[in-house]
Amino acid sequence: MRAARLHEYTDEMGDALSIEDVDRPEVTDDNHVIVEVEGAGWCQTDNHVIEGMWEEQMNQSLPMTLGHENAGTVAEVGSDVTLVSEGDAVVCHPARTCGLCRACRLGQDMHCENLVFPGLSTDGGFADYLLTSERAVILLPDGVDPAEIAPHADAGITAYHAVKKAVRELNPGEHAVVVGVGGLGHIGLQALRTMSAAKITAVEVKDEALDLATDVGADHTVNSRDEDVAEEVDAITDGAGVHQILDFVGNDETLAYAPALLAGGGEHHVVGYGGHIHEPAQALVNGDFDYRGTLVGNYTELEELMALVARGDVELRTTRYDLSDINDVAEKLEHGEIEGRAVITP
Repeated sequence: MRAARLHEYTDEMGDALSIEDVDRPEVTDDNHVIVEVEGAGWCQTDNHVIEGMWEEQMNQSLPMTLGHENAGTVAEVGSDVTLVSEGDAVVCHPARTCGLCRACRLGQDMHCENLVFPGLSTDGGFADYLLTSERAVILLPDGVDPAEIAPHADAGITAYHAVKKAVRELNPGEHAVVVGVGGLGHIGLQALRTMSAAKITAVEVKDEALDLATDVGADHTVNSRDEDVAEEVDAITDGAGVHQILDFVGNDETLAYAPALLAGGGEHHVVGYGGHIHEPAQALVNGDFDYRGTLVGNYTELEELMALVARGDVELRTTRYDLSDINDVAEKLEHGEIEGRAVITP
């Protein structure tokens, strides 16, 4: 089968991955599931994997096939698998978990003590076939195209996980800010719109992204390249501040929004990453606010997101690319030239 393989870490995206013929994965455990990949989302994390940012965290061994946002059709199952059968359309939670450790018993999939993460710690879905497990696959509702929704496997549940935490603290009429309306942000904004009665302000540097924000439900927009975000948000909220910030960018500039924008007791959810938090302790004490990290989401949250997708409440803006175009996709994302999500179709 064909697979896009990373042989060495590099900052040069144009030739980072090579398309090679490799052996198709085999069922070697009774709970294994092999999926014929119909769509695999390209994520900013894939760029970070290529750069070596995840080498230590995931104990990676190269060469490795990337791709952690996967959906497709079940091609083969182990002898103990009862949840799915050959021919079923599925989306794959990005982590293969053991189900036995304390984190798994608590439903905290991303903290599994024996976690295997296709595309980050073992071979992923930028290939014709993917090896996963019964605990990771979710049957898709009728009429949902696996290639169309593949990015929900990571981008979608990451955004949903953050929004689900935020809406618990949002009362009707209160204000929330969504920072970055790209591949994750446009999903998060839709989830926030359908799950709360908050007023939503979108902050972006590109006018086309702000147009997208308006299309998917933002009440207000601010172009941070041309406008002072704190002044604009102060005017929008009549000086009351916002109660939740969902930061899908996570650079130094956006991480500094919290003290200026949040009302007392508010929360700044860090979804995007790459920057640093540089706030003095007194700022957090005086503002009584929190920074909260976001690490993907759990299996049941992906099920919940699929329910929103089936109802038409959350739609992905995607562009499809052939496996042979994979390095072009990496370069485009590196330069901010992809709106919504890119989907590789092996």
